Amino acid sequence: MKKCALLLCFSLILFSFFGCIFRQKSEQPTASSPAPESPVVSASPALENLTVEDYFPILENVRYVYQGDGNEYASYDVYIDYTYRTKVQQRINNGGTELAQVIEIKNGSAASVFSLEEYYYRENLLDKTGVTEETLLMEPIKTGTSWKLGDGSVRTISGTDVKIDTPSGAYSTVSVETIYKIGGTSTDYYAKGFGLVKTVSKGEGYEVTSSLSEIQENAFFKRTVRFYYPNINDSKLYYKDREIDFKTNDITRSVLETVYKEQFEGRPGAVLSENTKINSLYLNDDGMVYLDLDKDFIKEMNAGAVYEMMILQCVANTFGTYYGADKVILTIDYSLYESGHIKLQKGQFLSVKTEDSVEIS
Repeated sequence: MKKCALLLCFSLILFSFFGCIFRQKSEQPTASSPAPESPVVSASPALENLTVEDYFPILENVRYVYQGDGNEYASYDVYIDYTYRTKVQQRINNGGTELAQVIEIKNGSAASVFSLEEYYYRENLLDKTGVTEETLLMEPIKTGTSWKLGDGSVRTISGTDVKIDTPSGAYSTVSVETIYKIGGTSTDYYAKGFGLVKTVSKGEGYEVTSSLSEIQENAFFKRTVRFYYPNINDSKLYYKDREIDFKTNDITRSVLETVYKEQFEGRPGAVLSENTKINSLYLNDDGMVYLDLDKDFIKEMNAGAVYEMMILQCVANTFGTYYGADKVILTIDYSLYESGHIKLQKGQFLSVKTEDSVEIS
């Protein structure tokens, strides 16, 4: 996976990332915008007073499919996980790995402000900081506008009425050329109302292209999540894989809570009671999952010491596995976990232990 992540990052450097639409602080949705109609060549951008926003439409519940050539990771898909005002969090999947990318539009520019490799879960990263911003497009939108990147590479608007053909249609675009300090160049083509429609990267002995082939509306991000359940009769843990559709701006903890409570044929004991709420859920920088449940989790559990330990193990396995972590910190209403049988100390975690679990057929 690390190798795939490095290759993805190399490819995304060549492509200057996907900049057309735009992670556990605030999860506030914005109003949806309709996806564009079938593409046609637009009027000459050189004749209009265009802004960065024209080339970065913020859309929801769409999937952008890019067809690549010249590199095994040149083809990729982009989903929109979250949007809020002028920020968009995208999920880039090239078949080998997934990457989260946050784009912010402000002060006449669109910039990549945060990215995360090997992003296989789903979490709102819109407020994350700590990386060097990379400007993708800058005003004024006219030939010759130029700026330097953090590594010394130079990015320039090389044209404002460049005709481009792609599998998804023909576009009139603004072309942005990057001359990399390490060698090689790439040109990104942005179409008004659509965003990035093509990238061509060149260097000694290679040429890589990625072209927009399709924009799918009402496209939800699908993820298979493994939920664990206790069976007091044989003292074993059982699991079932559930495929979940996530819409843009869906609050992950709420979706997981709903699915975890659902009844289905063959389900053994419950983990979350009907009234239990997940107050917060996130993967911390220390690599541990932090999960806070409300008091109804303990109040409505009605379990002995052994069964309670099984329930807690299911909690650890489910949420730890979801984030790819092996430790879970569990609290109740933001206080230490304490029931009649079990008391967790400050900093004490639950370990993920999935061995000998049985799949529910």
